[in-house]
Amino acid sequence: MPIAIQMPALSPTMEEGTLAKWLVKVGDKVSSGDIMAEIETDKATMEFEAVDEGTIAHIQVEEGTEGVKVGTVIATLAEEGEDVGDVDPISGGDAAPASAAKDEKTEEAAPAPSPSPSPAPAPEPEASAGPAPTKDGDRIIASPLARRIAEQKGLDLARIKGTGPNGRIVKADVESAKPGAAAPAPTATEKEAAPAVEQKPAEAQDFGIPHEVEKLSGMRKTIARRLTESKQQVPHIYLTVDIRLDALLKLRGELNQALEPQGIKLSVNDMLIKALAKSLEQVPACNVQFAGDSMLKFERADISVAVSIPNGLITPIVKDAGAKAMSKISTEMKDLATRAKDGKLAPEEYQGGTASLSNMGMFGIKQFEAVINPPQAMIMAIGAGEKRPYVVDDALQIATVMSATGSFDHRAIDGADGAQLMKVFKELVEAPLGLVA
Repeated sequence: MPIAIQMPALSPTMEEGTLAKWLVKVGDKVSSGDIMAEIETDKATMEFEAVDEGTIAHIQVEEGTEGVKVGTVIATLAEEGEDVGDVDPISGGDAAPASAAKDEKTEEAAPAPSPSPSPAPAPEPEASAGPAPTKDGDRIIASPLARRIAEQKGLDLARIKGTGPNGRIVKADVESAKPGAAAPAPTATEKEAAPAVEQKPAEAQDFGIPHEVEKLSGMRKTIARRLTESKQQVPHIYLTVDIRLDALLKLRGELNQALEPQGIKLSVNDMLIKALAKSLEQVPACNVQFAGDSMLKFERADISVAVSIPNGLITPIVKDAGAKAMSKISTEMKDLATRAKDGKLAPEEYQGGTASLSNMGMFGIKQFEAVINPPQAMIMAIGAGEKRPYVVDDALQIATVMSATGSFDHRAIDGADGAQLMKVFKELVEAPLGLVA
């Protein structure tokens, strides 16, 4: 009996993904554990393993297809002894078949305009000859790409003959339409009813500037959605402190000298991860998460660390960072960052965390306010360490100083508690022996 191969859920929150690449083809035999495909989630590209044995009889979803819902049948497997030629493809799920995927690549989807309640005007002599296009009710049947091109060229679809199935207007019909197919000029009444300025979506605007359109990756879509939700739904409060780094830099140099035989080199970021974790342990009121009508209070500090990767950002997690030696944190972060950039992190390595740290000091950024990574309740934004005039023991001196800004979810964390966390963080960084204890 044929076996349906379905789009897997590669993380607890995954609802859809991109079938990035097939590593098998029709006729190939597979065994349990064989890598069949690469699937792109919103955070990483992961390998998909076979769980059954058999022969690939059909591939229903082509590689490169985006938005494939979890549970969609993406291929059909013939069991041992079955003739591949006698096996019909198993249907199911929301993904389009391979042939439809090809059509999507040819014609980009665009929202269809609202149907006009008034009848379409009769064709004028200049318009393309032929019967009126097929309509569904009052809506003209046309492909999304044809509609978009017609809008850009100012053409009236009602005056264009469709050559597609059932008279459907396709791209070629619009591109070959004569100028007479242009939409009629609006009446005085229509002009009065029209808004003063019509806002078109970016892809429909005639910029007059050379440009290219790049489709958003699943990761970029997720970043856009989550950060928009964060700024719209989470009341942010920002608290900034200036922190003297001289003692921490001195300790870092001494520790690196001692760790050199082990091949370990601490970064300032490694030490700040430890400092944030220790601060959260000392101020547990900030190691929390807002959960509607309740509050989650965490017993350990798992720090999500922002890592820039091609086309996006990911936050691998250093778990229980407060209890780990800085050398261990350094080793873990190097491994996590490398695999993050290769798209090889497992979901549990970047999903979760009780707070985040984002360091832009290496880019020379003096100070910034980071957006909270929901459902977390705080993120620490680290600026560059730089030589500044600084008062030490009532005397003006030159010191290495950085600015750190905490963003707090005011639903979960009061300003006074946030201020206490920033105070403890500053004290730990300025007297860093507490990070070693």
